[in-house]
Amino acid sequence: MNTTPQHDVPVTKVVTLLIAGLLTFGFAPILVRFATEVEPLVLAAMRTGFSALILLPFWYPKRMPLKILKAEGIKSYLLIAAGVSLGLHFTLWVASLHYTSVASASVLVTMHPVMLILAESLLFKARFRPIVWLGVIIAFTGSALLGLADDSNMAQFPQALLGNTLAFLSAVIFVVYFLLGRKIRQKTEWIDYVFYVYTYATITCVVLTIIWVGGVPLITTTSIIVGLGLAIGPTVLGHGAMNYAVKYISPTLLSTLVLSEAIVAAIAAFFIFGEIPSGFSIIAMLVIIAGVALTWTKRMAKPPA
Repeated sequence: MNTTPQHDVPVTKVVTLLIAGLLTFGFAPILVRFATEVEPLVLAAMRTGFSALILLPFWYPKRMPLKILKAEGIKSYLLIAAGVSLGLHFTLWVASLHYTSVASASVLVTMHPVMLILAESLLFKARFRPIVWLGVIIAFTGSALLGLADDSNMAQFPQALLGNTLAFLSAVIFVVYFLLGRKIRQKTEWIDYVFYVYTYATITCVVLTIIWVGGVPLITTTSIIVGLGLAIGPTVLGHGAMNYAVKYISPTLLSTLVLSEAIVAAIAAFFIFGEIPSGFSIIAMLVIIAGVALTWTKRMAKPPA
């Protein structure tokens, strides 16, 4: 199968952006660890809010009002649902880092490619090769082993099982967000889609923060810096690089590259925080990575209608 559209590929630019984007993805959990004194909802709200503000000067001159999008067939509730899903995804993922290791949270949150295959099979009746389903079983087995491994490490992460569960739920919510985005993006430009979605995600996180905290939340200088770093790096640069490269590279291959986030995060956490995964955890992470890689090998037997 030809994995690249018929375009003149600016190889150097694509490779450079992908490397930069993947590195920023890997450092996202590291940044979060520097602001664990604030509520996860607050950090998620700053991440999405700063992202929307950064994109505002690029979006505004070419903006597509909601009335025009509605005329093009884009329902407002779909954009709202996508924004709410993204807000919940970021919130659950940030919260998971309060309870479990960077390596475990990063691996579990990148389980969404496997979940997406299940969703496509059930919702869109897509057909997959037996080797794909084998990969799904292996990957989910690895995630279960990882949960047991961290739960047994009570000294460093006494609530690791809770953190791993939050990271796993974050991946589930991301699948919902991705499926909504795929439907919306058929009729919208990238800049319109991400600006509205980031805006609705910010509103979601702010409302949830007010409900959860019950007052004015704690906001520190460090958390503002971390929120801005998350917006500029993993969100705008990381996702932006992926959206640029998808014109030239198969989305399937790009999804596989996201798995490198766990490796970068684990290496960075070792040098910065001294987090040393147990032997059992390392084996479990390798099983997950092997399962997801196997899942995306010759992904589809027949394209969905």
